[in-house]
Amino acid sequence: MSRIAVAGATGTVGSLITGRLTAAGHTVVPVSRSAGVDLHTGAGLAEALAGADVVVDASNASPADPDADVVAAIVAATRRLLDAAREQGVGRFVAVSITNIENPVFDRHPYYLAKRAQERVIAESGFEATVVKTTQWHEFAENPAAVWFAEDAVTVADWLVQPVAADAVAEVVSEACVGEFAGARVELSGPERIRLPELTARLLEARGDQRPVKTVPPVLPALGEGVLLAPSSARLVGPTVAEWLGRV
Repeated sequence: MSRIAVAGATGTVGSLITGRLTAAGHTVVPVSRSAGVDLHTGAGLAEALAGADVVVDASNASPADPDADVVAAIVAATRRLLDAAREQGVGRFVAVSITNIENPVFDRHPYYLAKRAQERVIAESGFEATVVKTTQWHEFAENPAAVWFAEDAVTVADWLVQPVAADAVAEVVSEACVGEFAGARVELSGPERIRLPELTARLLEARGDQRPVKTVPPVLPALGEGVLLAPSSARLVGPTVAEWLGRV
């Protein structure tokens, strides 16, 4: 059994990774502020990684200050995590990232630029490292980046997505932690394309929420044209949207 430190252990996919690894008998150490670890300052990081065999980065280390440099903050947090892992003798590093962020259409979008830079830092780290790049999760149906809830309606940006369940992502990340080395990059997606307003509307219906869904154009037109759909190299995994909705 392995000792695995999970950055972002309380997040959507991080909590699922933690649950899967724990159920398999591994010792999981949460790397999160709630556990006394801060990726922005390094507080508690060495202690959390001590004795770890693997580090998972499923964090979203965006700065709290809206005026801060997002790219600099995320890259610094990643470097801090990698440096601490190296100092503690960790053997393997697994990170979660986003499909198709290399597309030039994102060249002026700080968060996507930050994720690109994060991937470069990991690639240059010298670790046996795997980056699991995924399309949007089914759970993106409620993400405030594109979905806005009000008392009388839900407004959704008209993205074209190919969602994958966060639990399926957690399964692949967990395998990358303890199985044979998965390689430097794994592309992962769900099997179906769907417009985000439809996905949100179906989720609301499954919950018995009768609020209407209002569709608005995406800020970036390419998001409505499928720029974040799965590449041909992606591994397609279930559940389908209908199967996922049956579990919520």
